[in-house]
Amino acid sequence: MSETYRNILGLRAIRNYQERPIRQEDLDRVLEAARWTGSSKNLQKWAVVVVRNPEQITRLADCGTFTTPLRAAAVALALVQEPNTREFDTGRMAQNIMLAADALGMSTCPITLQRTEDTAAVLGLPPGWVCRYAIALGYPAPDARPSRYGGRKASGEIFHQESFGQ
Repeated sequence: MSETYRNILGLRAIRNYQERPIRQEDLDRVLEAARWTGSSKNLQKWAVVVVRNPEQITRLADCGTFTTPLRAAAVALALVQEPNTREFDTGRMAQNIMLAADALGMSTCPITLQRTEDTAAVLGLPPGWVCRYAIALGYPAPDARPSRYGGRKASGEIFHQESFGQ
């Protein structure tokens, strides 16, 4: 089994981080992995707002519920979509960010920001641009553990052959 495959299967959301800044070279590598994410027709209809200021992170976290990991993170990466864009490509970028961070010894937790109008105001987005998701990023705390929501459904509950239920 390849190391890449093991990393994919082992990726977990971590919600506890050390209280130290992200090294710029580590952040640059994560952002480069985001930049190289594939997208539909290679249109790359996205942007990432890097938020380091703790007060700005708090304002961003106030735009959603269950945002404690974001409040604890050294960096918040706000994933922004251009107008009339599907979320699939943004999800691909999020997974690249999370896998790259993990490979560099950092931890991440995806966060949903339900109040998109508030999020747009906090981030100063142009009209029509939307931010529904952010990623909390930090170095894992020594006692960090994966989410209590671990485990996976049985493959028979997820995979169907030729039609649903088969």
